[in-house]
Amino acid sequence: MAARRLWGVQVLHDASLAPLTTFRLGGPVDRLVTAAEDAEVVEVVREADASGTPLLLIGGGSNLVVGDKGFAGTALRIATRGIELDGNRLEVAAGEVWSDVVARTVEAGLAGIECLAGIPGSAGATPVQNVGAYGQEVSSTLTEVIAYDRRAGETVTLTNGECAFSYRHSRFKADPERYVVLRVRFALEDAGGLSAPLKYAETARALGVGPGERVPLADARETVLKLRAGKGMVLDPEDHDTWSAGSFFTNPILDDEAFAAFRSRVRERLGDGVEPPAYPAGEGRTKTSAAWLIDRAGFTKGYGGGPARISTKHTLALTNRGGATTEDLLALAREVVAGVREAFGVTLVNEPVMVGVDLQV
Repeated sequence: MAARRLWGVQVLHDASLAPLTTFRLGGPVDRLVTAAEDAEVVEVVREADASGTPLLLIGGGSNLVVGDKGFAGTALRIATRGIELDGNRLEVAAGEVWSDVVARTVEAGLAGIECLAGIPGSAGATPVQNVGAYGQEVSSTLTEVIAYDRRAGETVTLTNGECAFSYRHSRFKADPERYVVLRVRFALEDAGGLSAPLKYAETARALGVGPGERVPLADARETVLKLRAGKGMVLDPEDHDTWSAGSFFTNPILDDEAFAAFRSRVRERLGDGVEPPAYPAGEGRTKTSAAWLIDRAGFTKGYGGGPARISTKHTLALTNRGGATTEDLLALAREVVAGVREAFGVTLVNEPVMVGVDLQV
């Protein structure tokens, strides 16, 4: 593996991508470039686009499933740094570790992202997925995204509305080849050291308060970290339950007709008294729980006989128990998708980005 410097960035050739993903999976890349400045990021992207070289963007690697054959092209690891607070305004470089960003805002006494503590990955990935957990989403506090527009060849600033956020989705995810996120801006709340009103029942219960109440910011963050750790959702190199991408599947959102058919399948399989989880998701649409579907279809915690298995702590996480290949992981994922579809007529959709592989079954 040869290393050299180009424009001040580090360049490695024939480098393994596995260490850069939380799955610890993936083959080699032709060229791995690490950029620590926005200008370097833009220059590497421009060079790749000008030469027609395939480009893979990597932040924290917590949302990537890379094929065993690797990636033929350039992988750009965005390692930019910078957390700037001005009153309740926050600007973060794309390469910042997201959990560090949350900790910094809690220390500053600002509310709005405290329940997003412990989510692995970089700040630049949060608007792409519209990251959310425990009753908060980044779209609720995000004001602007500064990005390089590869189509226009210039750096642009997109407002919250222009980002087209929806559940685990955004303009950036819809058009993944167009934008490279450089910086993200938020407007947080100074509530006198208190959290935003708690929206998630599990969090409120753990804190001994009712939904809608506020608690000290540090208490909210620590409680979320404990809840996530109990589900294997906080990175720990010694715990194979965290060798994952967190939630592997998104929660299905069904229209009225599809949800009625789903409820009928539930009654047929589990009995008349069983009702699936149901949450309003806009007019004529209902969200249900992917974890519930997986478990009720027979894929319980720890399921699997090989090196890729369902987490022993949470049915929504697929994990590398050590020594797994990406094909091992995909075989398990396909088995789960097929099983849930056969049991309930619902097709699960992967949340992580697939690189050089396909989950279709």
